[in-house]
Amino acid sequence: MIASAIQTICIYALPLIFAITLHEAAHGWVAGRLGDPTARLLGRVTANPVPHIDPVGTVIVPGALILMSALWGGGGLLFGWAKPVPVNPRYFRHYNRDMMLVALAGPASNLLQALLWAILLKGLVMAGIYERFFIEVCKAGIIVNLMLMAFNLIPIPPLDGGRILRGLMPDAGREFLDKIEPYGMVILMVLMVGGGLWFFAKPFLMFGQMLVNFIL
Repeated sequence: MIASAIQTICIYALPLIFAITLHEAAHGWVAGRLGDPTARLLGRVTANPVPHIDPVGTVIVPGALILMSALWGGGGLLFGWAKPVPVNPRYFRHYNRDMMLVALAGPASNLLQALLWAILLKGLVMAGIYERFFIEVCKAGIIVNLMLMAFNLIPIPPLDGGRILRGLMPDAGREFLDKIEPYGMVILMVLMVGGGLWFFAKPFLMFGQMLVNFIL
């Protein structure tokens, strides 16, 4: 059982680190394209995971979730986070639109990564390489990125989904989201305990499994 848990952690470690790292780097890159150099000047627009790592969100929480899934079986809900990329909206010409685009960049990066892992998996299959570890890493890359995409698209601030929703709403809706933002993490915890996060992530996971089944 312990050996199985270690193997599971090894399979998920690389896809998870890249998923979280590139998610944050994408926020900084888009902010830079929109005129805000803050993330770039702080060295946060990089694929190097070290500047992005949050000990709790990048290591402890996802590691514990992977370990519990390996020890007790099943495909539990997997998520994590890195240090938030600093954004200075004073540089933006269109505050609401640009903040929405910066927020959208993170989930978009996870979708792109999921597709790239799928392409790599297809390449291995076409080359006749069925080494279990490599196949499982590619599958983990697809699932991890889709789960993080789903988690971050939940339309509750301060998640990316909340920022995106704020950019699409009229002033009254924006004011409402601003008022509930301080309680956003509490709302997420309630959703997690009540199974709401799994309900939201399920369509993304179904898509990921369909993609894997189609390739294999």
